Amino acid sequence: MKNLKLILAAMTALCVMTACGGNTDSTADTSAETASETVQAEETEAEEAQASEETSAEETTEEATEEDSSSEEDAEDDENYNTGDASLDNVRNQDEIGENELLAVSFGTSFNDSRRLTIGAIENDLETAFPDYSVRRGFTANIVIDHVQKRDGILIDDLNAALQRAADNGVKNLVIQPTHLMNGLEYDEIVDTAANYSDAFDKVVFGAPLLTSDDDFDRVAKAITDWTSEYDDGETAICFMGHGTEADSNSVYSKMQDTLTNMGFANYYVGTVEAAPSLDDVLAKVKEGNYKRVVLEPLMVVAGDHANNDMAGDEDGSWKTTFENEGYEVVCLLRGLGENEAIRQIYVDHAQAAIDSLNS
Repeated sequence: MKNLKLILAAMTALCVMTACGGNTDSTADTSAETASETVQAEETEAEEAQASEETSAEETTEEATEEDSSSEEDAEDDENYNTGDASLDNVRNQDEIGENELLAVSFGTSFNDSRRLTIGAIENDLETAFPDYSVRRGFTANIVIDHVQKRDGILIDDLNAALQRAADNGVKNLVIQPTHLMNGLEYDEIVDTAANYSDAFDKVVFGAPLLTSDDDFDRVAKAITDWTSEYDDGETAICFMGHGTEADSNSVYSKMQDTLTNMGFANYYVGTVEAAPSLDDVLAKVKEGNYKRVVLEPLMVVAGDHANNDMAGDEDGSWKTTFENEGYEVVCLLRGLGENEAIRQIYVDHAQAAIDSLNS
């Protein structure tokens, strides 16, 4: 395997200082007046500078006070916001890895129960399927890692820490299996980051994200329609909410919609929080049908902040309230794709393909 390299370039700025001088008048009075004016000007500048510093100090103090107040409010919110028992989750940052490691890389979530039932479940299935490999975890979202550590006192490895742990433990064969939905910007960042550590291992291979091949789309479509079949009564629109991205990989959502439609699931709709199709797009499609009820479910590996707030939140603008305001009965299914066994099997199959490539 060719080792990947990430080349970092450093820029140096050159500062040039110049000294300027002026002509001197031969008249003593003129020199005295000039000197006096210079002193007065310097005193004025000094007073203005001091006043500016005092103002800046006051503004800085006010900003710091506001930030402290905001931090205290966030801390209070954290104390009153129960997402489950973090101690039940296996963070998989143990040493004594051995020569073969399977590193499951996820964006992550601070919702403890969902993290255990989704990402944790995927990791458990990988461990069962590949007993010769030590399964470890790495998150790409440091904001999630910091939040969980601050709130629950539990530290999850970020990608760099996980890769360094593998190197320190003498891992020779490293299989990296992302739990991401698509081959997008975050997947590219995983590959780039791993390139910095490639010399530490004999071989490094990558498993594919969830939605990569046409077969993946067919399998995911079957998995989510089987999962929601009890709601498919002819009077219900079943809507899946994805995240969305500005990258070209956002096309996976329209492809998933086409896959569902071509399979005969005309009452299934796919939208995103931050891209297209948008909530407005999905609402317009649903209003074309004669539905009485709308079922909402995340098209995301975890049921985290987006699922609980953007989708199922009670505030104006959420998917739930938007459909309710249009007169629909709304059912929110707060479960991530990682809870679906058929979805987890796709990740296992992708990891198997990566492992098989080690000997090719």
